[in-house]
Amino acid sequence: MAAVLAIDLTGRRAFVVGVADDGGFGFAIAKALAEAGASVCIGTWPPALNIFETLLRRGKLDESRRLTNGKLLEFERIYPIDAAYDTLDEVPQSVRESKRYQGRGDFSIDGVARRLVEDFGERPLDIVVHSLANGPEVHLPLVDTSRAGYLGALSVSAYSLVSMVRRWGPLMRPAGSFLSLTYLASERVIPGYGGGMSSAKAALESDTRTLAFEAGRRFGIRINTISAGPYASRAASVTGIIEDVIEYYARNAPLPEKLTPAEVANVAAFLCSPLASGITGATVYVDKGFHAMGRAVP
Repeated sequence: MAAVLAIDLTGRRAFVVGVADDGGFGFAIAKALAEAGASVCIGTWPPALNIFETLLRRGKLDESRRLTNGKLLEFERIYPIDAAYDTLDEVPQSVRESKRYQGRGDFSIDGVARRLVEDFGERPLDIVVHSLANGPEVHLPLVDTSRAGYLGALSVSAYSLVSMVRRWGPLMRPAGSFLSLTYLASERVIPGYGGGMSSAKAALESDTRTLAFEAGRRFGIRINTISAGPYASRAASVTGIIEDVIEYYARNAPLPEKLTPAEVANVAAFLCSPLASGITGATVYVDKGFHAMGRAVP
């Protein structure tokens, strides 16, 4: 009888950055990693952290957190992180003094690195999932996007991965894995997905390939990205087009049905596991096959 091939992440620690509710890919990936046996820390944007912690404390997320064994998904740590800043010195005074940031300590990428080491030792990480993006002018066509809006989109949505690999790569244990989330707008025109976000996703995919080589040689880690189909998360709703895009995909994809977060999360767990030890520098499509289509269905 053939052995069962299982994803086993027992003894590994994952850090999923970009979880602020239970409705997006980040939360689903955190849950899938926990189902596979990993311990999970998450990183949350400081302005959203109070609400998220309140929902957890009041049990509002208990049903979403329930694992197949009946237990609840527990987070080892929840770190405040604003991926727009590499160090605390770069944070404007107005941001530091904001009520939404006060009392959160060092929420920069470098600050979180030091907190991870303080909490878990010098090599605390096996898996990092970059599940965050922000385009302050995503509602604007690219041709109407300001320099600040464009650079803001690239900073948080693409360069933040470079910064995390640079600062957190040395914290990874042998055979560690980085994973990010991208979108087909990196290579196709998606009207309504503006503000430089298409450019940011293209940069993210290009950086994935280059970082896979550089960090693979320097730190011995793998770096991949998932090009996920559209899903109506709270973050995606700011585009104002998400429901239309979901319906378009469902009509035209080879598998004519809506994508679920669990389908993305299961592939994420595989890519972060030893079963995917030979995969790095890859963009893996999880979109019901839509990326393969060259023409809409009549």
